[in-house]
Amino acid sequence: MKNKSKELTIITVVKNDRSGIEKTIKSIILQKTKRVEYIVVDGNSKDGTKKIINKFKDKIDKIISEKDRGIYYAMNKGITNSSGNIIGFCNSGDILFPNGLKTILKNFKKKKIDVLFATVKRNYIGKTIIKHGFKKNRIFYNFDFATTHSTGFYIKKKIHDQIGLYDTKFIISADYDFYLRLIKLNKFKLGSSNKKNIIGEMMSGGHSSKFSYIKHLNEETKIRLKNKQNLILVILIYLNSVIKNFHKII
Repeated sequence: MKNKSKELTIITVVKNDRSGIEKTIKSIILQKTKRVEYIVVDGNSKDGTKKIINKFKDKIDKIISEKDRGIYYAMNKGITNSSGNIIGFCNSGDILFPNGLKTILKNFKKKKIDVLFATVKRNYIGKTIIKHGFKKNRIFYNFDFATTHSTGFYIKKKIHDQIGLYDTKFIISADYDFYLRLIKLNKFKLGSSNKKNIIGEMMSGGHSSKFSYIKHLNEETKIRLKNKQNLILVILIYLNSVIKNFHKII
């Protein structure tokens, strides 16, 4: 029997993170309702993560545990296995605050939007900031234009049918490529939650932190070129980033 569609699907991607996975799962299942589907995609963890996931299997709608080729493969797997009309990620180590799920659904219904950039607390090494809203046109010269992907980005599943999934040839920043495709198309209604209404928290030390600044910059440049941004503008963005962040490169 085909699964009846839900209003919202939350997907958690994890691999070998037994120290972070439990708090993530608890933050979601403690507020999950029949309107929400929860999927955990595990990359065939070997450190005890699977044992923790299975402890909550009665509260998780789908558990997929198999070897994959990286985080964006796992994310795409979660999307294709989802039944929710809205898709969002809360990856291992990150959390949704109480009433976070309710806030997400309320924003989509009240504002009649296709995409939500939700307010989140984001931890960096040495500092914590509140990330709120988005500046749509900023993406064309700076990818730090919105909140965060995990815990902070929610999108109607039908949009994936129109612009596709995450491009897995980008191993660091496929979410930026997806954002750029989304905004370039300029046909969807984007919205953000209230700045004071923080729905979750993203921890430091995530997937992208494993790569050097120059690797980030090189991949982001490839993303811009793939999306046919003006070559001269792309070169200027690259040079400006190198100059501003030379201390990170050396």
